[in-house]
Amino acid sequence: MFEGDILLLNTPDSGEISFVNGQPEMTGGFETMIFLCLFGGNIEDDGLAGNKKTWWGNIEENEICRKYISRFQNLAGRIPLISGNLRRLEQAALVDLECFKTEGIAEEILVTASIPALNTLKLVVNVNSASSQSAQVEFLLNWQAMSVLAA
Repeated sequence: MFEGDILLLNTPDSGEISFVNGQPEMTGGFETMIFLCLFGGNIEDDGLAGNKKTWWGNIEENEICRKYISRFQNLAGRIPLISGNLRRLEQAALVDLECFKTEGIAEEILVTASIPALNTLKLVVNVNSASSQSAQVEFLLNWQAMSVLAA
């Protein structure tokens, strides 16, 4: 019986799997796919052609929608957290999440970035699908930890 995907949760230093009664927590929603699109690749992969820092799982993959590049994660580790960079971060996230539209999973993807506290980025992702299934996932990212991961 299909129970969905294992739920990956954002943590200050990467991602975690939650266990309930000794079993991994499952989700039938988009949360895990969103997480993997944004954070599943190599943080050193900027998505540019010829970059040799791609995640090893991308090497033999020919379909672009099945590659984890995580441009958002790469950009987040390289630029300062200032209001002038929020649109750049939103655009990088939208590119990473484009596979939702390419694969016909979603009709609309909305990404909003804000700075709710010192060294904290809040990223809200809304995915609206044709089948009226939608998801809203929020990430609170420790900006200093992102920079350390990229170093």
